[in-house]
Amino acid sequence: MGKKTIHVSDFTGTVLRPDDEAVRIVVLEHPDLVAGPVQLDATPVEVESIDDAALDVAVVEIHDRHGHGEPRRVVLTASEFDAMATDVPMAQLLKTAERVRPPKTRRSAEKIDYGTVEHAGKPHRGRVTEEEAQLVRERLDEVNKRLADAGLRQIDPADPEHAARYDFPTAS
Repeated sequence: MGKKTIHVSDFTGTVLRPDDEAVRIVVLEHPDLVAGPVQLDATPVEVESIDDAALDVAVVEIHDRHGHGEPRRVVLTASEFDAMATDVPMAQLLKTAERVRPPKTRRSAEKIDYGTVEHAGKPHRGRVTEEEAQLVRERLDEVNKRLADAGLRQIDPADPEHAARYDFPTAS
């Protein structure tokens, strides 16, 4: 038994023959889009009018107290935005305005505190603090269970490397 795949346009349901060109459209933003970008398939004829229907828009962020620390993103027609400049034409204003530098990217989104029960004992390259070593020694079973559940290596006090790292007493 064989299987046959039939491709259809998401817009019209038109069946696409194997030799037909399919156009992929990625919807990045839409009022009804709730879970991130989606992909739609269409025929070239179906999307010919998209460029003609495209709007000249301005996308701006408003940083004010109403956003509770987060900027609000607003999309408006370019002509509506241009009309807000009454002293100098918007084109000139945009050329002379102060540039915004993108925020510096951090190497890690957030620094992990290995001195907490949640992270103590996880493998890491940094030095083990006294807080982390104490947590590992005092709550070894709990730490090892968490490590095992996460698929990470467990801590063995008999292992000389682990004993030294977490300051376990060594047999003399």
